[in-house]
Amino acid sequence: MTVDLNSSGEKYYCLMMYPYPSGDLHVGHGRNYVIGDALARYKLMEGCSVLAPMGWDAFGLPAENAALAYNIHPAVWTAENIKKMKEQFFEWGVLYDWDREITSCDPMYYRWTQWIFLQLYKSGLAYRKAASVNWCPSCKTVVANEQVIAGACERCGATIAERFLEQWFFKITAFADPLLDDLGQLEDWPERVIAMQRNWIDRSEGQEILFAIDDINKSVACFTTRPDTIFGATFLVLSLDHPYVPQLIEGTEMESQIREFIEREKALKLSGRALTEPSKEGVFTGRYAINPLNEAEIPIYIAPYVLMEYGTGAIMGVPGHDQRDFDFAKTHGLDIREVIQPIEGKSPFPDAAFEGKGIMVDSGSYSGLTSEEGFDKIAEYLESRSQGKRTIHYRLRDWLISRQRYWGAPIPMIHCGNCGIVPVPEEDLPVLLPEDVDFRPKGEGKSPLARNEDFVAVPCPSCGKRAMRDTDTMDTFVDSSWYYLRYLSPNDTEKPFDKALVDTWLPVDQYVGGVEHAILHLMYSRFITKFLQSKGYLSFSEPFRRLFTQGMITKDGVKMSKSKGNTVSPGSIIESMGADTMRLYILFCGPPERDSEWKDDSVEGCSRFLNRVYRLFEKHRDVLISTGEETIDVETLNDNEKKLFRKTHWTIVRVIDDINDNFHFNTAISAIMELSNEMGAFSDKEKIEPGLRSASVLLFAFDSLVRLLAPMTPHLCEEFWERMGHETSVFRSPLPAANPEYAKGEMITLVIQVNSRIRAREEIPIDLGEEEVRKKALENVRIRELMAGKEPKKVIVVQNKLVNIVM
Repeated sequence: MTVDLNSSGEKYYCLMMYPYPSGDLHVGHGRNYVIGDALARYKLMEGCSVLAPMGWDAFGLPAENAALAYNIHPAVWTAENIKKMKEQFFEWGVLYDWDREITSCDPMYYRWTQWIFLQLYKSGLAYRKAASVNWCPSCKTVVANEQVIAGACERCGATIAERFLEQWFFKITAFADPLLDDLGQLEDWPERVIAMQRNWIDRSEGQEILFAIDDINKSVACFTTRPDTIFGATFLVLSLDHPYVPQLIEGTEMESQIREFIEREKALKLSGRALTEPSKEGVFTGRYAINPLNEAEIPIYIAPYVLMEYGTGAIMGVPGHDQRDFDFAKTHGLDIREVIQPIEGKSPFPDAAFEGKGIMVDSGSYSGLTSEEGFDKIAEYLESRSQGKRTIHYRLRDWLISRQRYWGAPIPMIHCGNCGIVPVPEEDLPVLLPEDVDFRPKGEGKSPLARNEDFVAVPCPSCGKRAMRDTDTMDTFVDSSWYYLRYLSPNDTEKPFDKALVDTWLPVDQYVGGVEHAILHLMYSRFITKFLQSKGYLSFSEPFRRLFTQGMITKDGVKMSKSKGNTVSPGSIIESMGADTMRLYILFCGPPERDSEWKDDSVEGCSRFLNRVYRLFEKHRDVLISTGEETIDVETLNDNEKKLFRKTHWTIVRVIDDINDNFHFNTAISAIMELSNEMGAFSDKEKIEPGLRSASVLLFAFDSLVRLLAPMTPHLCEEFWERMGHETSVFRSPLPAANPEYAKGEMITLVIQVNSRIRAREEIPIDLGEEEVRKKALENVRIRELMAGKEPKKVIVVQNKLVNIVM
């Protein structure tokens, strides 16, 4: 499917997340691509100029690990898999513009990935520093925080260890506010993805308060969002990695015991057990800090529940008003004080912490103030004494992009003993990845490239003296953070993308992919887009206007995977029942946003349905020849003819509504099946011959069915369309049009109540399933405004009449 980028028609950029070329695809992989393909074909029939390209996320650990396992070069392994997967796409009837194909391991592509790195470096947003990093002993490389799942490597499952290495970072935190604020623009993204991104950024407004430690003549900064509770601070807790820990414990009686505790808790943290078994453990340092408001001495503890990655790595423990602090204080026998009381209602204190805001009590001169008033007054007091300041903290951390592996885009930097770190001149890009490399990792924390002298040795571009290339490669998420821009001009040798074209075609109208990319890929793509916009390279700030995250297809109750032996090969289905059967079942097996269980007998059911439609065509092929637009006078039809005529109009409305409603192909197909059944019953009851009204009604119904079904089952529908006398593709024809008046007999007006008061009405198909009715009611625009994001207590559905939402 090629597209004229300069077309004057309505533009529609439909993008499926490009895959890792990892080998044979199973039907679980197919859901993403079949949904996207059906949508692209549907939009073609709507009259849009559709851009639907495809490429390959070809760098990264999956390719290199597989190449190591099979003793083959990653480039060869990747190329073979791309060839195999393209063949599968063709077998599935998946329609892409292959003239725009990109591959991230192609120097023509990664030249511009390196160019983006240099632009970030020039802007002070790419930097190198020594850091504690997550080290995967199996992959023998660093992995980002986001790639550690329950203490294990997301790629291979090995337990993560901690190392200190010099690493390259992108300063994504410089864009924390726009990344957070602009989530409000993404109205057509799933709520759970928005929530995941918001929680990952996690903007907190509060104060940094200094607690003096006289023993070491220093002050510890504690970040808190609740300075109004400071009079209830009865202890202070440092993270395991806080820089003051060595000074606090050095030479004390507890030093060896505390060091053992720290090592034990770090091991527990890295194992992932700390995520499922929250620790109340802690150790007293023997030191005290001074509360700056009441000058009380409070004990200093070290505990794993305080994280160095968030805030300052130190907290004031307020057990009366923070449940984690409450549990910790109970465990260690620490004082618990109530300093905030609710304005209304009863406090759970002393049985649990009261975490809400209220009125300050037992807080000196601040008693009687509201929490909000106390926040400001305490901030003013501490700032006047240089003992605190208002500040904002984020959970988001800068993006670690260094990888100590071979198969990735080389970082375009040079290390010179005379000049320091120097960027590779843009005219010298790309820095080519050498092919003749022993890419087996040795585990010493260095990339295999470091052992290739021909690659490493290079003259410094500034002074000409002998220097060394940086031997790390970039995280593969850097490659995928901008690929959607390259499709518009994939062969351009002068620039990474054509600004005029991307400003015309982007943001992407519809992005389709898995929810597993909610934080990593989507966050990074948003960051790179915002950076490029800030430099004038783009005129838009968000890359993807609408996002759809499909559910998984499971087998035996779990995700399909080769390791579990529960995958289903599309090849066997295609060979026995055809590609259209496979496509139809993938779209029919359940709501596309939810996980669905693969059932072999249901696949056979889809095959039987298509065969019934085919037999119907063969039975009546003499009357199913298109003669152009034919007007049917409904008043002249008998009851059976009227019934099929109205059913056809209703089906057109239902299918188009369902596809437009977040791609509910499953219910759209169900409606088409109902129409097919009606046509079969009509065929049995009526005499159908050329020239009869019954033939015109059947032709109208079958013509509509073919065009509605075509995006889902393109091969069969193209055959029908040609045999019906058409000379052009069915996808060059428009979707059938319905007359709402004729569809009315199949529709009802649903009354939607909130707390028994009528708030909205909506037209829905008669006898629609209860779950679908519930969904329609909750997604009504007026109802969503009234609910304001709150969850209902109960939703009562009265079939074909009303829905009452109880708040």
